[in-house]
Amino acid sequence: MTRIDFYHYAEDKLRYACRLAATVAERDNRLVVFAPDEGLLASFDRLLWTYQSTRFVPHCRATDAIAAETPVVLASGDESLPHHDVLLNLGTEWPPFFASFERLLEIVGNDEEDKAHARNRFVFYRKRGYEINVNAIKEA
Repeated sequence: MTRIDFYHYAEDKLRYACRLAATVAERDNRLVVFAPDEGLLASFDRLLWTYQSTRFVPHCRATDAIAAETPVVLASGDESLPHHDVLLNLGTEWPPFFASFERLLEIVGNDEEDKAHARNRFVFYRKRGYEINVNAIKEA
């Protein structure tokens, strides 16, 4: 069953998502970053290139030919995902295919609208019996 981790109090969700992506890749794990909004996914893609000047996070789109060999894959749907290790959800709803992953990461910002969406996802997962871990973010 998928293990779910919520990370609360992110001042900047996309920057924290970059941090998580870098950490997952450095640990030799594979990550799919899901955002149903193509504009949000493009913003995240750009940010990964500039996130830190001394750190490169290898990434590509799920539709790219090198997706199976790339540690971080960006997807806006469930299009032929190359693996099912770790999924990072940047959307406001639960990804319909999350249960096929070993682990799901959810980031919660500080604004009330984002918290409300996160509560809905949390309740959805809990009602279905998923193990949920809650983490308070300590940003440096």
